[in-house]
Amino acid sequence: MSSEELACKLQRRLRLEVRAETDQGDFQPAPCAAPAGHPEPEPPARAPTASADSELNLKLSRRLDIHQGTARPGRSKVFNPYTEFPEFSRRLLKDLEKMFKTYDAGRDGFIDLMELKLMMEKLGAPQTHLGLKSMIKEVDEDFDGKLSFREFLLIFHKAAAGELQEDSGLLALAKFSEIDVALEGVRGAKNFFEAKAQALSCSSKFEAELKAEQEERKQEEEARRLRQAAFRELRAAFSA
Repeated sequence: MSSEELACKLQRRLRLEVRAETDQGDFQPAPCAAPAGHPEPEPPARAPTASADSELNLKLSRRLDIHQGTARPGRSKVFNPYTEFPEFSRRLLKDLEKMFKTYDAGRDGFIDLMELKLMMEKLGAPQTHLGLKSMIKEVDEDFDGKLSFREFLLIFHKAAAGELQEDSGLLALAKFSEIDVALEGVRGAKNFFEAKAQALSCSSKFEAELKAEQEERKQEEEARRLRQAAFRELRAAFSA
């Protein structure tokens, strides 16, 4: 079956589905019976709406992509960076999350084209308008024209795996972000992560990082307590 025949069949089927959904959504009361000898009036034809046409086009495009094998699988709505990016430490993920929120000026959970432009300018690697669009397109999994936090992490994942071209704007973002993806730098991160994976299991690595965070919090709390004690002694000396 050719693509044109498939498109025609899908379009007819989807129009019937959209029409059925619209008829179910808009309940019409049953008309009163017409008097004897008078023909029953025909219901007015329903004009197609723009929303129905838009929904039809989206469904048709999606089904054609599935048939041709070019459709991308849908992702789960629940995103856990610790399980999807196990090669990154907790501290690194928190640093990347802090960086993402810094440039998410709209506080909508995304970095759009203008926010990405500002980010690259502040990092000292400004890009053209087409360059910025190309950067987003390279990791834009849901085709919404902006970067989610997962897609932002995907930049550093690709950089660590050596999957970015030398002239890629994404590689410049990873290099100039002032966040060390690994001790050996961006290009050597893949070997570093593989060595860490062999040395530690995921569970022991997670526990070690939690203990390190707890120890760091204890040290900060102790330092704060000492500062408060010193301040009280200084205040008592001035009051005497």
